[in-house]
Amino acid sequence: MSLLQAVVAFVVGLLAGTVTRMVAGLAAVVALVLVVLGVALPEIGLVTYVVERYYLGNELLFIAGFLFGIDAQRTREVVVERRSD
Repeated sequence: MSLLQAVVAFVVGLLAGTVTRMVAGLAAVVALVLVVLGVALPEIGLVTYVVERYYLGNELLFIAGFLFGIDAQRTREVVVERRSD
């Protein structure tokens, strides 16, 4: 896996996590699972290309970015708190 692929997988996960945090969490998670499973995947060449090229095989990087995106606000608070101590 190249560095670019790793960064893309992490960033996509981060964006998905941020969207999930910002927009009705449960609904976003369900929609994400449906897309990943291919149930609700639109027949758009670009989406298929990105999923096949960057996501498949990089699920752990995606999940890492996703989880970071969900908890980014709390992470910022902890970092600021630690710096002030």
